[in-house]
Amino acid sequence: MNSRIASELRLPSSALISADAMIRLEDVAVRYRAPEERLGTFKEYAIRRLQRRVRYADFFALDGINLEVRRGEIFGIIGRNGAGKSTLLKVVSRVLVPRRGRLYLGGEVSPLLELGAGFHPELTGRENVMLNGTLLGRTRRELEARMDSIVDFAELGNFIEAPLRTYSSGMAARLGFAVATAWQPDILLVDEVLAVGDEAFQHKCQVRMQTFRDAGTTALIVTHDMVTAAALCARAAWLERGKICSIGPTARVIEDYRAA
Repeated sequence: MNSRIASELRLPSSALISADAMIRLEDVAVRYRAPEERLGTFKEYAIRRLQRRVRYADFFALDGINLEVRRGEIFGIIGRNGAGKSTLLKVVSRVLVPRRGRLYLGGEVSPLLELGAGFHPELTGRENVMLNGTLLGRTRRELEARMDSIVDFAELGNFIEAPLRTYSSGMAARLGFAVATAWQPDILLVDEVLAVGDEAFQHKCQVRMQTFRDAGTTALIVTHDMVTAAALCARAAWLERGKICSIGPTARVIEDYRAA
């Protein structure tokens, strides 16, 4: 396990953090600015910007988020589109620095925010494994050692030698998931990527997630699939307009969300 890592913001007092906490957010807020009116073209925007006639409205994608995820826990985040779920994952992965608040991480983070990011359509599946794995921080020797298991998990067979442009979207997603989860991380962030492939492959993904959990990996999962959330997550949080409306046992949070 890596040494504990603070975000770019202040590290909370260790007295405030439970011994098994792997992710902790304290009063985290992310604010965006957007033009108050729609401008049809970039030229129109540029002219009005130079004339200082563009007016902006501020809104909080996250506002006052307090959350703790324990070691070995798969924690679910549910909510409607635009509720702030993906923004929350970007804060935890340190892609975004919040306007205020504190972030604490108890290990190395492995984000699955977009499967196959970095894949090239003209390269073969095997070459894309090497490319994508390198972007994820793996060495050539590590990738070569795991190549057979990655191909087997993705169920690609001889297609691994074919250009990615010949793959279906499901095949490419399966390969991306297989590469991203070929090594067990300390903290895994998953954004709507478990629903890849057919039902049998989705079950394989869930089994791998459960294996990670049993081995001590902590996971934060964003999903619209209530069945997946109920199957994988003992606890969950419902986000609405950047705020946590309900948090606790997954079945109760799903009931609150559906009732609203």
